[in-house]
This record gives sequence, C-alpha cells and structure tokens, in this order.
Amino acid sequence: MIRKKIGVLLLFVLLFSIGAQAQRVTSMRINEVLVINEDNFVDDYGKRSGWIELYNASAGTVDIRGCYLTNDRNNPTKYPIPKGDVLTRISPHQHVLFWADGQPSRGTFHVNFTLDPTKENYIALYDADGKTLVDEIVIPAKQRADISFGRKVDGEDEWILFEKVTPSTNNLTLDSNEKIDNFKLNDPIGIGMTLTAMAVVFCGLILLYLIFKMIGNLSISASKRRAQKASGAVNSQETGEISGEILAAIGAALYELDEDVHDIENTVLTIQKVKRNYSPWSSKIYSLRETPRK
Repeated sequence: MIRKKIGVLLLFVLLFSIGAQAQRVTSMRINEVLVINEDNFVDDYGKRSGWIELYNASAGTVDIRGCYLTNDRNNPTKYPIPKGDVLTRISPHQHVLFWADGQPSRGTFHVNFTLDPTKENYIALYDADGKTLVDEIVIPAKQRADISFGRKVDGEDEWILFEKVTPSTNNLTLDSNEKIDNFKLNDPIGIGMTLTAMAVVFCGLILLYLIFKMIGNLSISASKRRAQKASGAVNSQETGEISGEILAAIGAALYELDEDVHDIENTVLTIQKVKRNYSPWSSKIYSLRETPRK
C-alpha cells in the first residue's frame, strides 16, 4: 500500500514538473521577422514598420511579461516587456507580434528600437532575470521590402524567406488541395471524373432497386404467413371444392335424420290423420247470419 502511494505521488510530481516545464518562457521562439515594411501589415496606429513575431512552441500558456527583447548583444535588457497586460499571455502554439518602431510609448507591443535594412540585425529574447537567453537570430543584411525572414515551420530550426508574409499566423499554410491538384494533373479534361460520378450514381440506383425489391418480397411473404395463421387453413369457399370428409359427415347426418322421420320402411312415407277436439255445432261458421235484404 505504501509503495502504491509513493508511486502515485511520484507520478503526480512528474506530471506537474512536465506541465511547469511546458509553460516556461524557454519554450518561446523568435519565429518571423520583417525588416522593411513598405506595403505590408499595419499596426494599431495605422503605421507600417518592421515587426518581430514570437511563437509559443509549448502545449501550455506562457506569460512573457517581464522578459526582454533586444537588438544589442551587449544590452540584453534593452526592452523590458511591460507587466500587467493580459495580452502577454500567449496560448499554446499561438503567436504575438512586436513592432520595431522605436516608440514604446504606443503600447506594450511597440519596442524601443528599430531594424536597420542596411546591415545584419541581431534579435534576442531573454528571460525575466535578464541573463537567461531564450532565443536569438541574426537577420541577414540587404533584406527586400515586404519579404520576411522566418522559420519554414513554426518553432523549427530551418529559416527561409517568405514572399507571402504571415504575421500572427502559421508560417506554413496550405493554399491548395492535393486531391484536386492530382485530378487536374491526371484528368485535365474531366472525363474520368464524369465517368466516376455517373458510375457512382447508377450503382446507387441499382442498389436501391434491389433493396426495395427485397423488402417488398419479404413484406408479401410475411402477409401471406399472417393470413394463413389467422384462418388456420385454406378456405374451402375460395377453392370451390368440398373435401371428402365433409361430404361423408353430411351423408351420415342425413341418414340418421331419415330413420327418425320415417317408419322401418324407409321408402314409405306415413301420414297420420289430424284429430279435432271441438264440436261442429260450436263452429263460428254456423253462427253467421246473412244481412237482410232491403
């Protein structure tokens, strides 16, 4: 029992430490940087300037308040990210954008330095202690306008140039459908798709016909079985014939009835005379009188 409790406690501590590690600032990454912004994304003041995108590569929410952004290797605490802003809490696998416009008075996400398009730009993110380096990157010189430099896949190591910049969203986006592209490549006219669609429709109709036919036959058979069960046998009136057993029973009944009505001589009909119990003198026919003639 004690070993079981100790094992549960260790597992709980391990899970807690993993969760805490996942939510540390060390999981943040500098993800994409645009040095020259001529016709690109605008800030909340409607201005265009270079920007730095950070990405939370962990499965937990990370609060970057109190951390530092800098473009100077000798000054790691150049721009302290203000505390108290709820937007500094970065959800799992989400992004946050900082404007390199040199005007921190405009808000939390406006740093106090700019990016120089004529030379390499060093950018680094430091933890709240001002000493722990979280991530850094050197942007090559001679960047082109409105083309960003970022990780090919969010949070991973390979960096490439993006002609289609993706501020505050995933660097790798899918603009096409692989299945549609394959159809266009293998069946440019669309004959195969048409035949496939027609075959599917006809197969469906045939299948429905077979299903309904089977259901109809089953219903008819079930109705016949119920009718036979209710009547017990085939009705003789429907067939127009009388079974031999019924004819034999009728003949026996007539024979017994004939013996009760007639005498021993079956072929002689006996007629008995009916006797009357009244006197002819009391008959009404003798009491009637004719009406006198006038």
